[in-house]
Amino acid sequence: MKMKTIALAVILNLVGLITAAQSPYAHDRVYTGNQVSNTVSVVDPSTNKLLGEIKLGKPYPNVLSPLYKGQALVHGLRYSQEKKILAVVSIGSNAVTLISTETNQILKTIYVGRSPHEPTFTPDSKQIWVSVRGEAYISVIDVEKMAEIRRVPVADGPGMVSFTPDGKLAYICSSFTPEVDIVDAATYTIVKKIPVTSPFSPNIFTSPKGEWIAMTHKDTGKVTIINTASQSVAKVITTGAITNHVSFSYVKNKLMMLVTVGGENKLRVFDAAQDFKQTDTVNIGALPHGLWPSTDGKLLYVGLEFADQVQAVDLQTMKIISTIQIGQSPQALVYAENAVTNINAKSGLSALNDTASTQVIALNAVNTNQKSHGRIAVRSIGLADLVEQIFTSLQPNISYTLALSRSDKAPFSSDYQINTFDTDANGKYMGQSTGLVKTINSVDSQSFRHVILTDTKTGNVVLSDQL
Repeated sequence: MKMKTIALAVILNLVGLITAAQSPYAHDRVYTGNQVSNTVSVVDPSTNKLLGEIKLGKPYPNVLSPLYKGQALVHGLRYSQEKKILAVVSIGSNAVTLISTETNQILKTIYVGRSPHEPTFTPDSKQIWVSVRGEAYISVIDVEKMAEIRRVPVADGPGMVSFTPDGKLAYICSSFTPEVDIVDAATYTIVKKIPVTSPFSPNIFTSPKGEWIAMTHKDTGKVTIINTASQSVAKVITTGAITNHVSFSYVKNKLMMLVTVGGENKLRVFDAAQDFKQTDTVNIGALPHGLWPSTDGKLLYVGLEFADQVQAVDLQTMKIISTIQIGQSPQALVYAENAVTNINAKSGLSALNDTASTQVIALNAVNTNQKSHGRIAVRSIGLADLVEQIFTSLQPNISYTLALSRSDKAPFSSDYQINTFDTDANGKYMGQSTGLVKTINSVDSQSFRHVILTDTKTGNVVLSDQL
């Protein structure tokens, strides 16, 4: 009987291996750059399971020591299938880390200028162009040498680079300047500047055949679409508050533009053939940020910045098919085709150790006639909490106070102030603060009933939670 049991176990294992090998996604991987845990999460799209984490540093706030040597604010990502290399940008430590997708091992860390944002491989994978957003240039890294070889001057605050498929031109958006710079990749010179609708563009992407380039405007909730043939703006679409990332994919043989709208927890889908008419909206989890489709156009993966999750969307049905817990505060996300040869290899990966789940709290307008809205994510960081905040459709250039209230119902008292901030010209605010200091066995710390937002000047409650 024992021999039969062993034989059956061997057969089942072989069947499992064969099934995994037959999956069209078994050799692919999905990666996210996690800004609070300072890790890269690795997901297997054939099973939609987290394989583990690549640790690049310690979780926030352990990065604040003067002796800290790890990476901080892990954020930007890009993958080269030819080299099987993942490029990871850490904003806070000015680093570009090159990682082997076969082994999950760090190959080299290259330090560049202040506050880099996103890396982009040239189509031939010979170079990586890194947008150094804290300055006014692109850092060009030679992949073979694993070293910076040139700096290309561009408009202040470059957000990201996207190449035409032939690699001849680089389109560079800016996070501080309302323009796109077109750079000749052979001469490293700007050949044209295109004015755009707003100065804050963190993300830019080229369609598969290169006829369109789309860029997001996070500050105004829009997407600009550029016709590469005329090198001019073809269309500007209003997409919604906190428009984060944009991508393209052929879905059922139609070219679709895919956009994450963080302030509304939406994935919006636009048909390029219908003059970019919106055709679908998918309700996504808390604060969708990075996104990337599978190569066959059947799946889309979306990182949820506040939920610490990745969601897989079936692009054929526009339905969420899986939700995967990952590291804290995912930013960029990439789908890496043929990233590994050995589909069972897990070397270099650590288990997810973010044991405390993030609490996401929505705040809605007290006056139902107003569209004001807020969302906070509360993350445990030892004896305190990190409170990340997004507010939209408030009054512009007004001071507000986020607070806790002990009141069970309205009118709410403001009993513990978390943060005071000023909205921008569009009535938005994005930021973070620490607070909610915990005291062991403290009954008092459990007595708060609601989260509220008040007008700092008048003290009137503008938003309240739905707890």
